[in-house]
Amino acid sequence: MMKISQSRKNLLPFPIIVAASAGNIDAINAVLKHYGGYIATLSTRQLYDENGNPHLCVDPELRRRLETKLIAKILTFKVA
Repeated sequence: MMKISQSRKNLLPFPIIVAASAGNIDAINAVLKHYGGYIATLSTRQLYDENGNPHLCVDPELRRRLETKLIAKILTFKVA
């Protein structure tokens, strides 16, 4: 039995990439779900409450902007 490396387990399947680049909504949503944690990490900001205590939270506007940019890049991606 062939062992699959950890980095290969985390890759999106090629058919999903092809379908997403063709505009398939379900495939685009699969790509967004795959990168959801990374997008959440990038859009996390430190905010302060009324007492000055810091809190980490996801900035929803920044998250949507990152998702929109990813969708735009998916739709312009050319599969060879």
